[in-house]
Amino acid sequence: MTQIVNITTEGPVGIIELNRPDHFNCLSTQVFAAIDAGLDRFEADSSIRAILLCAAGQHFCTGADLDQVTGARDNLESLQAFIDPGLKVLDRFEASDLPVVAAVHGLCLAGGTEIMLACDIVFAARSAQFGDQHAQFGLVAGWGGTQRFPRVVGPRRALDLFFSGKWIEAAEAEQWGLVNYVCDDDALRDEALAYCTKLATRSRSGLAMMKQLARQGIQGTLADGLTLERQHAVPHLMSEDVDEGLSAFKQRRTPKFK
Repeated sequence: MTQIVNITTEGPVGIIELNRPDHFNCLSTQVFAAIDAGLDRFEADSSIRAILLCAAGQHFCTGADLDQVTGARDNLESLQAFIDPGLKVLDRFEASDLPVVAAVHGLCLAGGTEIMLACDIVFAARSAQFGDQHAQFGLVAGWGGTQRFPRVVGPRRALDLFFSGKWIEAAEAEQWGLVNYVCDDDALRDEALAYCTKLATRSRSGLAMMKQLARQGIQGTLADGLTLERQHAVPHLMSEDVDEGLSAFKQRRTPKFK
């Protein structure tokens, strides 16, 4: 039986591959349950140092499974049961100690942009197009799009995408800061995987600390963020990974973190 999400590994990288190409990799409760299980597996495995989110087929993801949305509209409880698994997974992407890297190709729309926005780093193929289609059908984003989009690209650009429903191409998405890297389609997976593999040479606890401080600190004032950094960065300087890093620096060698 074909898996709707492929959970695999390549060396130190855990790979989550959306695998509903016939449905443009649309998101359902079953898809989120499979991603959730994959996160459990990777976070429990000390040999995994980064996660790559990618997709099979022609497009990354065109949003929610609207058949499932329609079937859940009988009452608020069933709608909430549809929304909650997605909220849980996207929150887990942001809270995970592991860096989460997305490799986006083809269409990345509505719920597709929401899952991409929760990742830490984004690689985009030149074929990639990004947009939010909710307004065209009287819908509103329910997996964090109205909150994460403005934080990444600014409120004016976000509202323009929401209101107009227009698509932007990868080059413009890079200019906006929506994606980090743009590459040729046939090199997308290799370049994103190489980036993830490079992260495996870093201190896992160090990267986790940077991610935690950046994501938590941006929610408050600069003063709050600086206090948060001071509270965590100083104790981290006493860690074994810092011992190894400083020893490697003195010995002019590559650190070997546990």
